[in-house]
This record gives sequence, structure tokens and C-alpha cells, in this order.
Amino acid sequence: MPIYEYRCGDCGHQQDHLQKHSDPLIEVCPACGGAHYAKQVTAAGFQLKGSGWYETDFKSASPSCPAADSGSAPPPCAGGNCSCH
Repeated sequence: MPIYEYRCGDCGHQQDHLQKHSDPLIEVCPACGGAHYAKQVTAAGFQLKGSGWYETDFKSASPSCPAADSGSAPPPCAGGNCSCH
């Protein structure tokens, strides 16, 4: 869910709000009650929820080691992070 920054044109109060794209704009300043509370043009942040998107959904197990032919040098591991050698 995106995090948007708002700023009041009356008192200068700035605050971040966690909102869905479909939520209506917040038009009243929570600090002074003014009607000039507007969303700022910034790079919207976002918040990930759950147990860990990369760790649980996309991270693969440790790389498997390629089979080595007898008498030849051990094959290199992809990315150098193989723990088989």
C-alpha cells in the first residue's frame, strides 16, 4: 500500500499517510483543520506486509553442485557461492 506525503498550505504541517489508490484525498489538515491540505508530488513509498516476500516466495535453495568427471578439475560454481567444494 503506498505511503503519500501531505502538506498543509495554511500551517505548513507535513505528514505521511498510508492510503490505497482508491482512497479519497485527505483534504482537511489534522493539525489545524485547514482546508488546504494537499498531497505532495514525491516518489511514493510502499509498505510490504507478510512474513517476507523474498525469503518465502522467491529465494531458491542453495545452488546444487555440478557433477565432476573423475580425473578432471572441479567445475566452477555459478556466482562463486557454491558450498560443495
